[in-house]
Amino acid sequence: MTTAAPVFKNSIGGIWQAAHDGRTFPNYNPATGELLGHFPLSSSRDVDDAVNAARLAFARWRLVPAPRRGEILFRVGELLSRYKEDLARTMTREMGKVLNETQGDVQEGIDMAYYMAGEGRRLFGYTVPVELPNKSGMALRDPIGVVACITPWNFPVAIPTWKLFPALIAGNTVVLKPASDTPHSAQRLVEILYEAGLPEGVVNIVFGSGQEVGESLIHHPDVSVISFTGSTESGRHVAVEAAQALKRVSLEMGGKNAVIVLEDADLDLAVEGILWSAYGTTGQRCTACSRLIVHRDVQDRLLEKLVPRIEGLRLGDGLDEQVDVGPVINASQIEKIHSYVEIGAREGATLVTGGERVAEGELANGYFYRPTLFKDVRPDMRIAQEEIFGPVLSLIAVDSFDEAIAINNETKFGLSCAIYTQDINKTQRAIRDLTTGILYINSGTTGAEIQLPFGGTRGTGNGHREAGIAGLDVFTEWKVVYTDYSGKLQKAQIDN
Repeated sequence: MTTAAPVFKNSIGGIWQAAHDGRTFPNYNPATGELLGHFPLSSSRDVDDAVNAARLAFARWRLVPAPRRGEILFRVGELLSRYKEDLARTMTREMGKVLNETQGDVQEGIDMAYYMAGEGRRLFGYTVPVELPNKSGMALRDPIGVVACITPWNFPVAIPTWKLFPALIAGNTVVLKPASDTPHSAQRLVEILYEAGLPEGVVNIVFGSGQEVGESLIHHPDVSVISFTGSTESGRHVAVEAAQALKRVSLEMGGKNAVIVLEDADLDLAVEGILWSAYGTTGQRCTACSRLIVHRDVQDRLLEKLVPRIEGLRLGDGLDEQVDVGPVINASQIEKIHSYVEIGAREGATLVTGGERVAEGELANGYFYRPTLFKDVRPDMRIAQEEIFGPVLSLIAVDSFDEAIAINNETKFGLSCAIYTQDINKTQRAIRDLTTGILYINSGTTGAEIQLPFGGTRGTGNGHREAGIAGLDVFTEWKVVYTDYSGKLQKAQIDN
């Protein structure tokens, strides 16, 4: 059965090819254990080839008019729409989240394709008055060169498109290193790019480990930009290593996101937002809600509504339309999740529901963890401070709005938060005082739209943003052009 599984290849310079040494790694369905295929376990030699192909392609691609580059991205959007169902099913099989979520993942790629295609006729710079007569000044965007995109497994189409499409519309070329847990989704995306008419070598994909492929990209002298999404620990390493070569680095990392429920909140609405934010994608989102900060006056009423809904969530294969929560991505992640549940119990939190692996019946061959809720959690507990990346929610009771704001802000992360209240004054104060990159009012902590910047503060990132106009910044250099048509030397800021 192992030999019957398909064998996939890297794409380098527009040619699909095996790794130099012929090694491969297996790709499994986390819900069923099914072997989905074998992918190249690449080395630094494969990275060298891919970066060289991207470097050679850059000389040509940067000269393609931006509107023409946009037309290719528009065709990518059309093809993603055509293949949406097939691509979503591929994604569910290899990373587990339920089908309507993987369809949404592809839709984000479609939206980003159309949005960045439009930037081909904008790519706005600006002109301003200058201080001398018969002289003009303007600022415009230039591409930088070869971009390394290192992407995670939880959004294996959406996140690569957040990086690839702004890089491409600006005139850069790319080497993509996808997560080893979700190689097939990334492989299909690159196939679609070339089907849309992308010139050879403009996007290259190299499969393999972070230790081999990722490190080679970080240290390669011809890679000018590194765009990374992953853990804070790994992102810190990328930043330190790349800084030695003065590479431009964009980091999107962890979160410890909170939903705040005040005493005047619509509790039924809050329950819906909490369920989706904490247990959608099995809690495996950087924007997932893992802290529930609740005013003590409504804690019991909220729990009465919330706990039965948590316990009613159905686990299973994400291809089953009746399933609410799919598997955890792999064995090591399920072990990490359970270790945090044990830590929470030792620290004195009260386990309300969940807290165990499910491995019987139809779920016996997958990595399933029961949706979990703790209460009596103190803000300084590890389960309230550290990213778990699984279906574990910690309830922290507070006595005031000010206490809720302070607790929300007292973590090393600052990606997303939400607040449920009917008080317009508190809403405005929350907008002012909550120190996260994204804030939701009377909604959950997840659900970004591609026309707005995405990213966070503190340990969540390094100041850059993805999506929206801000998504172009990391992939472009500002060039300022002065034109003096006075016919004589004029010296700015020099008294005459």
